[in-house]
Amino acid sequence: MRIALDAMGGDDAPSINVDGAILAVQSHPDLEVLLVGDEPILQQMLADRGWSGDRLIVVAADGAVGMDEKPVDALRKKPKCSIAVCWKLMATQQVDAVVSAGNTGAVVAAGLWTRLFLKGVKRPGIAVTLPTLTGGSVLMDVGANPGARTEHLYQYGIMGSIYAQHILGIENPRIGLMNIGTEEGKGNELARETHQYFMASRLKNSYVGNVEGRGLYEGEADVLICEGFVGNVVLKVSEGIASMMMKMLAGAVLKSLDQERDRAKAAFEAVSKSFEHNEVGGAPLLGIDGICLIGHGSSDARSIVNALKGAMRLKNRHINDLIVEQLAAQSGGE
Repeated sequence: MRIALDAMGGDDAPSINVDGAILAVQSHPDLEVLLVGDEPILQQMLADRGWSGDRLIVVAADGAVGMDEKPVDALRKKPKCSIAVCWKLMATQQVDAVVSAGNTGAVVAAGLWTRLFLKGVKRPGIAVTLPTLTGGSVLMDVGANPGARTEHLYQYGIMGSIYAQHILGIENPRIGLMNIGTEEGKGNELARETHQYFMASRLKNSYVGNVEGRGLYEGEADVLICEGFVGNVVLKVSEGIASMMMKMLAGAVLKSLDQERDRAKAAFEAVSKSFEHNEVGGAPLLGIDGICLIGHGSSDARSIVNALKGAMRLKNRHINDLIVEQLAAQSGGE
């Protein structure tokens, strides 16, 4: 498998990307990574690390999109920046996947400009896996499409279910609509229309209805769908609360312990790992003709390794083929 890695993307780029790519190809002999970015810098980094293998290839790009830049403006000013080159490599079928820990808006915008959508997909969306009391659930979309329409959300239900079944191992995923209440008729016009759409669709037996925010972590649904603005707020708030709670609880418990201190600390660390983005690596942008994993801006080398592994997993489990088949079967939601 060949993956284009946005070597200039991320708060600590490019070093974390180079280190992650080296670790990944060392442990996966069937993987080839194209490091896209500032060629002299990347070549020097590889030389400094003593890399002499043939499965890390540097591809030159001109500039990168900063985390604080407006995505569309930056891409117009820098048409040959690292993330744009990554997408062009996939559009011309030179690579199977794109991985980036850079500006999320730029990653999505560059992808949308290529119009590299799977057959039948109206609008791609970003899916993330979040821990719940019953295991885990998929939240989609978390930022790719803040102006979603009913048909987009319906397709997110289909794509999210395929991801939950074939990546998370959930046999019959339950689909829920993120809303401000569980009752019929709750929410804005988009939420009400989407609810009725699902109720009249072929997915009605998998659809559990409206789910409030607290229901996400209670495990009331295996796939939670929403438009990108709401999803991104939910994701960022979840990250913040998880970090705060782990620190507060660990501190309080450890103060009251003596002999069991080390054991308790290990237990808290194990629980906190389920919330860490480094363990997952990246969130897939589902619905594109190819594979794209979007990493957290604060990714480290371990995150990059896991993102590259995640891209390989999506290909090996034929997620895109399944999406195309299901969209054709569920066409129009009739």
